[in-house]
Amino acid sequence: MAMQEQVTSGGMTVREAGKRGGDRVKAKYGAGFYEAIGRKGGQATKEKYGPAFYEEIGQKGGQKLKRKS
Repeated sequence: MAMQEQVTSGGMTVREAGKRGGDRVKAKYGAGFYEAIGRKGGQATKEKYGPAFYEEIGQKGGQKLKRKS
């Protein structure tokens, strides 16, 4: 079942507004901007949780997770 989209006061959905904002940031700063902030986030996660965290999520990557209804 699809989620109901909320319409903002400008007449577009929240999803459309988010996409337009993301597209404008990409046009202004380029794809490298996203690479840089992703790298910074990964480094911060590594420092905070350590190698064991990545080992655990790596093992989960191959498993199918069951969602609770």
